[in-house]
Amino acid sequence: MMEAPHVLVLGTGGAGMTAAIAAHEAGARVSLFEKGDEVGGTTAWSGGMIWVPNNHHEATLGVEDNREKALTYLLSMSHGLMQEHLVEAFLDHGPEMVAFLEANTPVQFRPIPEFPDYHAEFPGGMPNGGRSLDCPLYSFHELGDWAERVTRSPYYPSPHFSIYDTPLGQAQPEPLSPEELQRRIDADLRGSGQALVGRLLRACLDRGIEPRTGPRAVRLLMDGERVAGAVFETADGTVEVAADAVILATGGFEWDKDLLRAFLRGPMTHPLSPQTNSGDGLKMAMRVGAMLGNMREAWWMPVAEVPESECSTGKTLVAGQRSLPHSIMVNCAGKRFTNEAANYNAIGAAFHDQDVSAFDYANLPCWLIFDQQYIDRFGFGMISGERGVAPPQWSMRAENLPELAQRLGIDADALEATVDRFNGHCASGRDPDFGRGDAAHDRWWGDPDGRGSTAATLGPVGQAPFFAVELKSGALGTKGGPQTDVNARVLSVDGGAIPGLYAAGNVMASAMGMTYGGPGGTIAPGMVFGFLAGRHAAHATERTG
Repeated sequence: MMEAPHVLVLGTGGAGMTAAIAAHEAGARVSLFEKGDEVGGTTAWSGGMIWVPNNHHEATLGVEDNREKALTYLLSMSHGLMQEHLVEAFLDHGPEMVAFLEANTPVQFRPIPEFPDYHAEFPGGMPNGGRSLDCPLYSFHELGDWAERVTRSPYYPSPHFSIYDTPLGQAQPEPLSPEELQRRIDADLRGSGQALVGRLLRACLDRGIEPRTGPRAVRLLMDGERVAGAVFETADGTVEVAADAVILATGGFEWDKDLLRAFLRGPMTHPLSPQTNSGDGLKMAMRVGAMLGNMREAWWMPVAEVPESECSTGKTLVAGQRSLPHSIMVNCAGKRFTNEAANYNAIGAAFHDQDVSAFDYANLPCWLIFDQQYIDRFGFGMISGERGVAPPQWSMRAENLPELAQRLGIDADALEATVDRFNGHCASGRDPDFGRGDAAHDRWWGDPDGRGSTAATLGPVGQAPFFAVELKSGALGTKGGPQTDVNARVLSVDGGAIPGLYAAGNVMASAMGMTYGGPGGTIAPGMVFGFLAGRHAAHATERTG
């Protein structure tokens, strides 16, 4: 009797663990490797949402969706960078992946009510939500000794909260009761990316797939033109692991400065992911002749530098804080330059706008400016903060706008004119300059008391003192890498599949091109193509390419 094929999966984020589970269920022997000391990758640091159009949970919300609607939506934002057959593969198999995990593993999803797509006004968009899912809280007591081997997000103050408790971009919600918080602590109930990774990890362990942490894959083994395993660097030297198929799920290349310089379309100085995302899978694929795609793109995110005492990475993402009333973003000319409430990925394009005369980036540096009304209503809102409590010393503070402009090194008259113009827009309830508040996304994020109207995001900046925080160009991860077919097989520069090699997650050329469909739009494609890769790789020895 022929021995089951051996599938080697590199990386333990959402893409890698989904691939491992799918390969096992399709009959393969699976080995799962993680070069870090802890598992979970960028997924474990995330909000844990997945964006899957036409999923079966939408029915519970009473929203109407279908494949054609979702395809129209994504392709309307393509700018020629999406390959339609890959988008179709994502849409066709996303609901299948959700149903597969729910039927066979502890992974369970729930829809997030009313969370709109990021560009819901585009054809096929969903302004009333339904496509975004997350996992309920999960007890890490179920993981035994592995509970403390899951990497924890530095951007979420406590792992015991989920998107339902702390909606991204919202003003601070009412705190959990002491009894409920203690219940979660006692049971080690975790939410967000922790809940998703914990459930996936439990599914792997239930199948005897125990991640091996520490070894770093550096090269693929080849048998002629077929990939036949990988070479690892370990504390004890180099080790070769033979396999019938290798699935790359090693994350992006955002921590390799040379690769960033070579490929990205503009500056990205502040990555937000684990430092293990240093392009290992990309380099391995390149060495065996992979065709690359989408290399200039990343999952962009504005970032603020903070003291390491507040966040171990010394930085934090600036997502919904920008959309709150009584705040604006200005560049070094003292002018607004974009819709501050736009989704974080879209903001990345504004950071890359060039002033061709000055031969410089027009909107870097830039600052988020807010006033005392912001503090009284929302708190500081970077990492945490109580309403009415002044921001910490490391933020910029001034008693009036001219003083703030002087401290920032920008023109005071320009800043005052910008604020006056913006305040006029707030009074009229419409921003004709940049459309802030026009989109369903803008009206959902921001102040929940104004949800559904422009009041969610438009509020004047006028009550002293005034504050400023510099924003940097960051990213959740890169999204370029080896091109794949609809089964996640890596394609060569000649166009054919490289036998035995697959890619999923941020290591592959994203099917999403430059866009971001909605909340969870990073993790979902990784898991869907991980699902496809695992299922196909399980039969690797039955095919020749």
